[in-house]
Amino acid sequence: QVQLVESGGELVQAGGSLRLSCAASGRTFSTYAMGWFRQAPGKEREFVAAITFSGTSTRYADSVKGRFTISRDNAKNTVYLQMNSLKPEDTAVYYCAVRRASILVTDGSRYDYWGQGTQVTVSS
Repeated sequence: QVQLVESGGELVQAGGSLRLSCAASGRTFSTYAMGWFRQAPGKEREFVAAITFSGTSTRYADSVKGRFTISRDNAKNTVYLQMNSLKPEDTAVYYCAVRRASILVTDGSRYDYWGQGTQVTVSS
């Protein structure tokens, strides 16, 4: 089992920045791929970013490419999402997830463990 706890979400003005954190505990963290997803009110959950266990490969949704950066610190069992140039359309609950494999995928159904989410609200 892997437990995930997200933090860092808050209210921010458009153009601002936030860094989300996801702390993992339980089974070996460093061998798993990690991802960030988000879900806005009335919308389906969508992929945001993912990173391999080594941290050397990343993948981003087109909507956040160039603005968001995913990273991880395996010594701290933590994955981060640095979000810059935030837009009101980035408003959502952000979830981190673990995939018990090294290949990066955008399909949330292929992730095995999920956190409870952290709310990000971007005001215009």
